[in-house]
Amino acid sequence: MTSTGSPTPVLQARGLVKRYGHVTAIDGADFDLLPGEVLAVIGDNGAGKTSLIKALTGAVVPDAGEIRLNGKPIQFSGPQSAQAHGIETVYQDLAVAASMDIASNMFLGRELRRPGILGSTFRMLDKKRMRQEAAEHMADLKIGLRSLTQAVETLSGGQRQAVAVARSVAWARSVVVMDEPTAALGVKESGQVLDLIRRVRDKGMPVVLISHNMPHVFEIADRIHVHRLGRRAAVIKPSDYSMAEVVAIMTGALSVDEAGGTVVADSEAAKAAGVQAN
Repeated sequence: MTSTGSPTPVLQARGLVKRYGHVTAIDGADFDLLPGEVLAVIGDNGAGKTSLIKALTGAVVPDAGEIRLNGKPIQFSGPQSAQAHGIETVYQDLAVAASMDIASNMFLGRELRRPGILGSTFRMLDKKRMRQEAAEHMADLKIGLRSLTQAVETLSGGQRQAVAVARSVAWARSVVVMDEPTAALGVKESGQVLDLIRRVRDKGMPVVLISHNMPHVFEIADRIHVHRLGRRAAVIKPSDYSMAEVVAIMTGALSVDEAGGTVVADSEAAKAAGVQAN
């Protein structure tokens, strides 16, 4: 708990800065992910949300600012460093090996070796154990697949996404980050992935969801982090705002004051969006 009695953020950032030459992608950004929540991160293209997430997951090293994990300052030297601290990312391209089976994908880069000389000297994989543990992870998340020995390339888009999510959850100890998990999916498969995200959250694992799909954000997120011009513009609850108001905050037509009310920042843009301050 913090000094104010609120829960300590699982993942937190203060004053992050990242420059690429003369371009400042992250401009003093703050971030707070609370225990057991789905936090959606939204923003226009070029708002800096991708660079923010990369900094939080070790893909880039910020030029300034501080990152805290469970209240303790931490510096990531790369994605593997973030993974070593229990932060797993499901990228939009999924990074699955299409020709390999489901169990092998679950342990991709973390393969289990057979005990004794067979594993230590001959480097033989313990495929039976990997399939058993993969089955347990799938069952735990209520993911139904015909067989764990089938190649990932035979799966639907939603099933591939489920495999990528299950792999991340299996290895995560702190946070799961999902980058546009429903972007290439139809309505039915998107619904299945959203249900899967709920199950991950309900197991106590906090989720960072990067998405451009506003209906999905409003359906699944506990809170919404609005990113604009390289920094956090607002953190709001979807139950307190309409989609039009959130889009207006994202584009700068509205801003949010300390009391949580909206203030017209650009009257012409607000009028065009059909929103007003409250």
